[in-house]
Amino acid sequence: MPSLNAISPEKLARLVGTPGCPVIVDVASGSLPASVRRPAEEVARWGPSLRGRSAVVVCSHGREKSAGAAAWLRHSGVDAEILEGGAAAWSAAGLPTLAEHRLPPRDGEGRTIWVTRARPKVDRIACPWLIRRFVDPEAVVLFVAAADVAGVAERFGATPFDVEGAHWSHRGELCTFDVMVDELGLGGFEGLRRLAPIVRGADTARPDLAPQAAGLLAASLGLSRMFADDLEQLEAGMTLYDALYRWCRDAVDETHDWVSHRPKRKAGP
Repeated sequence: MPSLNAISPEKLARLVGTPGCPVIVDVASGSLPASVRRPAEEVARWGPSLRGRSAVVVCSHGREKSAGAAAWLRHSGVDAEILEGGAAAWSAAGLPTLAEHRLPPRDGEGRTIWVTRARPKVDRIACPWLIRRFVDPEAVVLFVAAADVAGVAERFGATPFDVEGAHWSHRGELCTFDVMVDELGLGGFEGLRRLAPIVRGADTARPDLAPQAAGLLAASLGLSRMFADDLEQLEAGMTLYDALYRWCRDAVDETHDWVSHRPKRKAGP
């Protein structure tokens, strides 16, 4: 019988990657995708920052550690549940786990910090979307001049991506998005597996890889001309990739045409 104020791993997995995903609070230093790391014993300190939001608290087996933190969060005005069975149940269900050891170090507030070239088009919007939706919802993304990426990375402890010579960059025919999906353990999300060749085709001038690649390139170039501010462009791009991901996950078999939506004619007398 499901516990009170609990969500199943399968139901939570359907929310991961969507803008409606609750804040997943990992209090056991585990490896759930899209989670933030917080110490359970300090919930009285960090809990009020989530007031008015929904959250799922995750510990190793879904017992007193997550139950106590979730109860405290509810006391603080947070709509909080626990992950039923904890991280162990998530893994037992065969759901994707994040390769945490491949992530860059987190700062004092638990965030990963990334830096790339300014004036993004495809990969440099797709990768921050991937990071914020599936890796670290609180990630900081810095856009700077290409000549400044290495210096900013060193001075501010940021991890460079989609720049020549960086670990997180193109490899052979793969774009940076491909590399991140693979190395961070996110290939278990079917929608991401379908999305990857679309991003690669748009980013590497290979529209033959997927029919949707040309459309993604057109929309990306349009966004780059609509916004002079890279962070504003990223926010708009988040919605674009949210929609494309949901199509990849849920709607690839759905068709639409004008004729099928016309009202049916009534039969004559």
